[in-house]
Formats: sequence, C-alpha cells, structure tokens
Amino acid sequence: MSDSSPSSRKQALNGAHPGNRLAKVMARHGICSRRQAEQWIRDGRVRVNGSVIRTPALNVTEKDEIEVDGQPLAQRQGTRVWLYHKPAGLVVTERDPEGRPTIFQELARRNLPRVLSIGRLDINTEGLLLLTNDGG
Repeated sequence: MSDSSPSSRKQALNGAHPGNRLAKVMARHGICSRRQAEQWIRDGRVRVNGSVIRTPALNVTEKDEIEVDGQPLAQRQGTRVWLYHKPAGLVVTERDPEGRPTIFQELARRNLPRVLSIGRLDINTEGLLLLTNDGG
C-alpha cells in the first residue's frame, strides 16, 4: 500500500528526502546558529555517518550519526523558554560592531546554555524579553 498523502506527493515531486536540513538540526541542538552551521559544514568540520559533509543541502534523520569537530552531537534538549528582564544599556545582539555590551555577554556570565532572543528591545529600553534554546 503506497502513501498518497499530500506531503508524500510533495516530497516525491520535489525530490525531497525525509528529515531536516543538517544546519537546522545543528542549530536546534544549540551548538551554533544556522549560518554558523552552514559555514562549519563548508569548512569540513561536520561528519554524517563517518563521511565529511561539505554541503548544507543534506537532510538528516535521528538515525544519522552527526559529529562536529570529531565530537558526537549531544542529545537535543527539549525546547525551553526563559523570561529575561533586559536593563537599559544592553544591545540585543550576539556581537555588536560598535563594541557596546550585549545581553548575551550578560547571559554568558549566568551560565545559561546558548540561547536566542525572540524579538528585541532598543538599547535604551528596559523590559521583558523572551529567550529560547530552540535555534530552528
């Protein structure tokens, strides 16, 4: 019996493979952003099932063994959301080209895992920010 669901027909028409893009999986594990993952893949730092991968255009499933810099990708933690009171004077960005202090520098001091902001506030604004460990 064949699967004729709309999603399976779409996969067949597009030549798509099951699973998720490798960079997305890496980002969801919280080790880097999708763009960083794509660069690491192009740099040859990522292996899937023992083979070096040089293109981010690869879908992987939970059955695939992924290594980054020779280390297996850790088990993915569940999605978490944090509330953070952003004080005025901090920028909501990972790296500020002007060298201003960022919320992520402050969060690193608190030993949080790699998190992303959901939205942003201006540098002179204080208020509540949502943060998540789900980079996908």
